[in-house]
Formats: sequence, C-alpha cells, structure tokens
Amino acid sequence: MQSILSAQHIVKKYANHTALNDVSIEIPTQSIFGLLGPNGAGKTSLIRIINQITGPDQGTVLFDGQQLSPKHIEQIGYLPEERGLYKKMKVGEQALYLAQLKGLSGADARKKLKHWFEKFEMMTWWDKKVEELSKGMQQKVQFIVTVLHEPKLLILDEPFSGFDPINANLIKNEILNLKNQGATILFSTHNMGSVEELCDNIALINRSQKILDGPVKEIRKQNKTNIFELTFKGTLVGFTNAMWAGAKLIDHSADEDMNTARVKLIGKTSPNELLQSILQAVEIHSFKEIIPSMNDIFISKVQNEAITSSPANLTE
Repeated sequence: MQSILSAQHIVKKYANHTALNDVSIEIPTQSIFGLLGPNGAGKTSLIRIINQITGPDQGTVLFDGQQLSPKHIEQIGYLPEERGLYKKMKVGEQALYLAQLKGLSGADARKKLKHWFEKFEMMTWWDKKVEELSKGMQQKVQFIVTVLHEPKLLILDEPFSGFDPINANLIKNEILNLKNQGATILFSTHNMGSVEELCDNIALINRSQKILDGPVKEIRKQNKTNIFELTFKGTLVGFTNAMWAGAKLIDHSADEDMNTARVKLIGKTSPNELLQSILQAVEIHSFKEIIPSMNDIFISKVQNEAITSSPANLTE
C-alpha cells in the first residue's frame, strides 16, 4: 500500500537528551494511524518534525513520495493537544482568520465554515467570544479549523480530550468520514479504546525508540496468550478434572447454576482437544478466545522494555 508519509531513521537530540533514536514509520494513504507511547517517549518530537516546526538531526521524511518541504504545509492539518484559540476574539471572526491562513479565500472560508457550523449545530456561537465557550465547545471550533482546508494528512493529538461521550462520538464519526473521503489521519492518544475502534495501524514509541508497529488486528493476534473463556453448567471439580494436563485454570466465578472459567492451554493442546475432554464432564454454553486488548499490549510492551533496559540487565 502506498504511504502518504514515510519517516526513515529519524534522530532528534536536545542538549544531552535523545528524543528520537533511529525511528522509522510508514503511514499508509487513506488510513488511520495511531502514534502511541507513554509521556516523554518522543511522540511530540516526531509530530513537530512532520509539521516542520523542527527538523531531524538525521534521517529523511517523505510526503506523498517527495522530500518534506514548506510547500506541503498547506496539505497538513494539525490539532495540537494544547489548544491555541485567541480568547478575546469572536468565534466566527477567528475561524475566518485561521481558515485564510490555511490558504482559503474569504468567500470559500465563509462557505465552508457555514457548512461545518450548521453540521455541528454551532451557528449561535458565531458572534460569541472564545472565552465564553466551554473547553469542549472551543475544541469543536479548533477541530473544524483543522479540517476545513481538506488536508491530505490530519495530525490529531488527543482529539477527544475534554469531550463528553456524545461529542466524542460526533468527532469519531467525522474522523471516519474524513478517512472515507480520502484523508489520512495520524492519531496520537493514550486512549487505547479509541485505538482499537479507529486505528488501522499503529507504532509504539518508548524511550525514544520504536518498539512495535503494524496493523492493529495483526498485533493483537500476534500477542495471543492461549487463554480461553468458557461458560458451563456442572461442577468445577468435574471441569478441572476433565481438563487434566491440557490446560490450567486461571480464574473462575459462578452465577446461580452457571460457571465462568478462564483457562490457559498448555503445550500443544488445541482448543478442539480441550473441548472434547471437558464435554464429557460439563455442559458448555459458550467458548471464546481472549485476545489481548491494545491497552494490555501497550502496558506489557512498555513494562518489558523498562525491564530489559534497566542497568541490571545491561552488559558492558
């Protein structure tokens, strides 16, 4: 698949701190790409390089197959985590000003803003000052200004921060609509639920290095732990005896006459073999594999990286 943005072997240093150490990412065209990592991992440094706020010390960045340059700025929309509206200006006046900074004519800007303000039911805000709006209302305005010029690449840094569930869902739907209309979205967040719901691919950066990347579905499959959840009628003793040495009971709960158990397959035991053995002892009502969530994978990878990078585990 063609990439709209390719960052190769990026190195960025500040004084005695290395923010990015040989980081490479490929963002496929018309996809939603999650840039993940704990605070201080290097995500913001990479975003600043893509936005040409700073440059890399080493490495190259290609945009749509060309060396990233100032001419690409108008093809990128950036919604920073720290919002930047002028509190004393009126909403409409400011939105028109920011839209024209993105290269739109006054007439085009007004037409597009009217469409978005009507869509988000914001027309009554036009003559209000920004400081009169709630944080969520201000974020709606800034989201509109970010997408108004229909950029090829949208960079959204914690776009749901401060939104109530209804407005968060509204923005999620608009992000999906923008993707369907041809946009590519680089999405930086700590909300792993949003990652699973929206992202096609992710890259996980920790301590200035990329430690994981790929399609979300494939990453979840690759990190399977052979754990299955079953609900059944029958005794727990009969259930565990029937498993014998093929699986290990991890946890169990009971609700009236129904049991729920999580088991981990041992050795080369297959799910079919497990089912065949326990069907003789209990009545199975459901059986499903537990695929690790992106939140579980994120925590596991970051913690493992911390352990392997600790001084006690480093050889001279």
